[in-house]
Amino acid sequence: MIIKTLVAVIGAVILLFPSKTYAQGKFTVSGKADFVSDYIWRGADQNSGFSIQPSLTLGYAGFSINVWGSQTLSRWNVESPAKEFDINLSYSLNNFSITVSDYWWSGVNQPYGHYKDAHFFEGTFVYCLGKSFPLILSLSTMFAGADKNEEGKLQGSTYINASYPISLPADITLTPAIGFTPWKGYYHDKAAFTDLSLKANKNVKVTDKFSVPVFIQVIVAPVYDRTYLLAGFSLGF
Repeated sequence: MIIKTLVAVIGAVILLFPSKTYAQGKFTVSGKADFVSDYIWRGADQNSGFSIQPSLTLGYAGFSINVWGSQTLSRWNVESPAKEFDINLSYSLNNFSITVSDYWWSGVNQPYGHYKDAHFFEGTFVYCLGKSFPLILSLSTMFAGADKNEEGKLQGSTYINASYPISLPADITLTPAIGFTPWKGYYHDKAAFTDLSLKANKNVKVTDKFSVPVFIQVIVAPVYDRTYLLAGFSLGF
């Protein structure tokens, strides 16, 4: 069902935007592949180890559809090797954006189509205060799918994040961030800080016309009593 809908949306986008639209820069296509030493999501270890995380985004006039995935490259000796496939529909205006996401992370050997039991549907609001004070605030709440409590009722798991990118010399960006869940749900059995992190990004120049974005990140996950040191790089267009 979701795949058919995605194909229909992509087809509609191509039909609605003729070739002259491409020249005007209104319709955009971008792709990227991140290679990461491990995959930690909101403080939780996704048991993927070294992974590739490709994404494809189509955008037009503030709207975008993004398909994002994660595939383990190192942990194939487990019962269901880590695999994730997400679909995100977004709209952005000035410093504000809203996204509806369909998360699926059941693993390589699991079927995709069990929407009530294997998919998590979430709405996310993001606001950036501006260039002079680039604090980024986000609120994400699961509203359907597999996000259920022991009684089978929707628990509305919610995640709040604040981050602040800081530009440093040598074209390095340092970003401290903090994540919090305000009540019992998917992330923890009560309100708690889920993750605190510090991430450093830099575009490493390879040739005069080609550079590779590289990052190193420290993550502390208080709810799981875990710490992580990650690294990765990206290739994209």
